Amino acid sequence: MRHRKLGLLLLIVCVTAAVAIGFVSQRDRLEAYRLRRAAARGDPLAALSITYPPDSAVFPPEIVAPRFRWHDPRSSTHRWLVTVAFDKSELRLESFVRAPVWRPTPRQWELMKQRSLDGRAVVSVIGRGTRDGEDVTSRGMVAFTTSKDPLPDSVFYREVILPFRDAVMDPSRIRWRFGSIANEHTPPVVLENLPVCGNCHSFSADGKVLGMDVDYANDKGSYALSRVAKQMDLVTSDIITWSDYERDPNNPTFGLLSQVSPDGRFVVSTVKDRSVFVPRPDLAFSQLFFPIQGILVVYDSSTKTFNALPGADDGAWVQSNPVWSPDGQSIVFARRPAYQLKNLRDKQKALLSPEECEEFLSGSTLFKFDLFRVPFNGGRGGVAKPLAGASGNGKSNYFPRFSPDGKWIVFCKANSFMLLQPDSTLHIMPAEGGQPRRMRCNTSRMNSWHSWSSNSRWLIFSSKANSAYTQLFVAHIDEHGVDAPAVLLEQFTMPGHAANIPEFVAAPPGAIERINPRFLDDVSLWRSGMALMDGGDFENAKARFEKAIELNPRNVRAHIGLGNTLENAGKHDEALLHYEEAIRLDPASTLGHVNAGNTFMRRKDYARAIAEYEAALKVAPDDVFAHFNIGQSQLAAGRYPEALAHLTDAHRLSPNNATLCFLIASIHARLGNRGEAARFYEEAIRIRPDYPEAKAGLAAVEKTLGARVPELGVESGQ
Repeated sequence: MRHRKLGLLLLIVCVTAAVAIGFVSQRDRLEAYRLRRAAARGDPLAALSITYPPDSAVFPPEIVAPRFRWHDPRSSTHRWLVTVAFDKSELRLESFVRAPVWRPTPRQWELMKQRSLDGRAVVSVIGRGTRDGEDVTSRGMVAFTTSKDPLPDSVFYREVILPFRDAVMDPSRIRWRFGSIANEHTPPVVLENLPVCGNCHSFSADGKVLGMDVDYANDKGSYALSRVAKQMDLVTSDIITWSDYERDPNNPTFGLLSQVSPDGRFVVSTVKDRSVFVPRPDLAFSQLFFPIQGILVVYDSSTKTFNALPGADDGAWVQSNPVWSPDGQSIVFARRPAYQLKNLRDKQKALLSPEECEEFLSGSTLFKFDLFRVPFNGGRGGVAKPLAGASGNGKSNYFPRFSPDGKWIVFCKANSFMLLQPDSTLHIMPAEGGQPRRMRCNTSRMNSWHSWSSNSRWLIFSSKANSAYTQLFVAHIDEHGVDAPAVLLEQFTMPGHAANIPEFVAAPPGAIERINPRFLDDVSLWRSGMALMDGGDFENAKARFEKAIELNPRNVRAHIGLGNTLENAGKHDEALLHYEEAIRLDPASTLGHVNAGNTFMRRKDYARAIAEYEAALKVAPDDVFAHFNIGQSQLAAGRYPEALAHLTDAHRLSPNNATLCFLIASIHARLGNRGEAARFYEEAIRIRPDYPEAKAGLAAVEKTLGARVPELGVESGQ
């Protein structure tokens, strides 16, 4: 017996002699030996699946250590043996862990990367427990390699809260980060607290020019174009606006999916655009966004001119999502026939209501894009031709991206629409067109917003495979266009935030330390406050209005907005001071008079309320709020004919307002006009079928009884 124990100890020593980094205690060595022996002799095996990384993954040589994760269905296991072996090295690493996750130490990871450059690293996980009273060994295995191709670029990306509607209502909660995959920590924030919307961005090929969609003043088409520096100041001279192309206040431009040319001189964008941009209740896919109208326009920063791009400027089509070829000689873009929304209410709004986009939200209407290529030709354009392999295939094809060496295009394919689609997958094909191939790096849910590294060997993209909160992945692509399963940039995602719009930038991590938005003015802050107030965030809206007034004490709309937020807080006297200041600054301010009138009406000072509403109507005879509220004031004062006149004018201007119809019906009933009263009660019920007061009024009229005059409220202008 003694000789047997001695032999066992010698065997353990021999087995562990090749382990460079292993166990300290003899107990751990003995347990590791027993687990390996049980797995080797064929004991009953339970399913253990390594869920990350994927088998055959290829890691960048710079990347920090990942977390290996697995699923073991046996609840009795509390320790697992993790073993790393190599095809071309006798080194073996072993560790015990007490949770189904293991992260190599920095020293272990460097050894693993070095020894997997010319062969595989094979990671196996062994556990042992019981199932149905029987001893069971579980085992899983995964292999990976480390690429010799460096990943030389930094990553610039956006970090956004969900649902997306919250981010739209308060853009200051969006952050931009810039950093390297070689850093253990989340890349540093370089831009934050921007109170206006900032969105799509792109860099020149050398990483020296940044372009970004921003809201400036009262123009949704604003765009910042700036030189990259450690401390970047975005000043007013950096701001252009796509609205300057054939400016038309009745046909606004928002400027979508802009792209800086490789040399940094030009920017191409979708203008004269209209998009379906609507919030959805699903946290993961909380917006539906795609353009339905638009042409391509090019801005030349050397001449400061805007010109439509012939071949992509036909208003009968929507032309969007452009990308430059690496030599700047052609542009690939998404195209399909343009579309008019059936229920569009306000052309000035970017964020639409679900009712306006019902045909798309219901699934009754699909919207599929094809990719086209058009020569740039110094801005003179040419004939746009469909890109073979990414057009006419019954799918929606969008978001093309050229590899910097000009050999490949990677694009997205989904059943319909564009961007943030659950079924979006990445496909690669020759840059001139050809047979596309579905890439191995695709995850199980949403693959989009991809960008190539400057050496054409790595692709970064976003995915929702693991969470509603978008994460970033990188995948290796060899010289033949063959890609490997993707690896996660785990440290790039913060809890409660989605990481999206990633872009590789040919610059070191310290190339951008801070982006300072020096272009902000009082108008931008007022617009931000209005968006917050629309979303019900009156406290933060108040702060925006106060800052706008601090910058410009003569901003009439900021005074009115601040008054609205003060009224919401019950501070009616303070609100009135700001309305009166707005009127002093601009006696023709309809909103100032209407809101001041509302305050007096709440005080039941009907004479002063009527005076303010009349002042508003002198400036704007068709102001629906003034007619509505002066009518209610006259009604409260017992002046029924005068009230009826103003409320009838309001109904003419807003015929689908059930409350208006109800008030008019009530006055007619009071005046004995039972036929008119019945007609307007019926109209109120048609507009709002669940209107009990209107139903009661109609019943009373039908019995020739008097009708109760309703309790009054006010309609506030903003």
